[in-house]
Amino acid sequence: MQDERNRRSFDFMPSQRYPDPAVQILDPSFAKYRLYSSHLEQLGSGMRWAEGPVWFGDGRYLLVSDIPNNRIMRYDEASGAWGVFRMPSNFANGNTRDRMGRLLTCEHLSRRVTRTEYDGSITVLADSFEGRRLNSPNDIVCKSDGSIWFTDPPFGIDSDWEGDKAAPELPASVYRIAPDGRLFHVTSDLLGPNGLAFSPDETRLYIADSRAQPSRLIWAYDLGSDGYTLSNKTKGVDANGAGAIDGFRVDTDGNLWCGWGSNGAPGVDSADLDGVMVFNPQGKPIGFIRLPERCANLTFGGAKRNRLYMAGSHSLYALYVGARGAV
Repeated sequence: MQDERNRRSFDFMPSQRYPDPAVQILDPSFAKYRLYSSHLEQLGSGMRWAEGPVWFGDGRYLLVSDIPNNRIMRYDEASGAWGVFRMPSNFANGNTRDRMGRLLTCEHLSRRVTRTEYDGSITVLADSFEGRRLNSPNDIVCKSDGSIWFTDPPFGIDSDWEGDKAAPELPASVYRIAPDGRLFHVTSDLLGPNGLAFSPDETRLYIADSRAQPSRLIWAYDLGSDGYTLSNKTKGVDANGAGAIDGFRVDTDGNLWCGWGSNGAPGVDSADLDGVMVFNPQGKPIGFIRLPERCANLTFGGAKRNRLYMAGSHSLYALYVGARGAV
């Protein structure tokens, strides 16, 4: 009974028409990414604030954080089973996998980044910098050289909703864990560093700034020949007013698939904004996937990495698309 309540906390009616009207073409270049007979699916629900989806192709399952409920949920692709993977989770937020397939997690409550070993034990990768505690690691990616990059805004310590309220000891920053385990500061020039991702060739790093004013942004940085020095900060994506960007992923063509919703401004109808906005590498919006809830984060999965998994506010959604996630 509990599993059923977790799965369906509200009625969701998938479209009976093809193409699904929830998938909107804003520019002709997006047409090839919309599959005519693919429709939006709700896979599980009952969460309070869903974040950090990560795909495990070797097990055909997906994990997604339910931050305020202090748990990580699991969706099984083969059986459709939906239930708790880990509880408590230390108010886990962002998740990814390292180059050996192990789970990497950003934990708000413990203010650290951890790795889950093959035997289930937990290894702490980072919890402080220069003697001061991290704020609340938020989102995380792994580069092909094995280095781990994560954002550390104060969102998880701003209140008791997603962790324990506390005063920041460090500025909001981005960090890099080198392959040898050493922690390096990357940048602290963003007000609210959030989602992050590399371009397919790893020559650029994209970082969302959730507190940029007057509009939420994704900044693009060039990576130096050393693979970690950032330069040439430019505006990659501009939310242009009411829209807000959270987590995002990049496909093999370099398009940015962004979790999208209202920034909370008075008079803004969230129903007009909730979903996934897709931008081309030049920052032009080309497509929109409308969801019945705000989307915080997303990832590509499935056998061909062409199934888009989207973490809505309370639910996990999926849509097969004509794009593949960049590995």
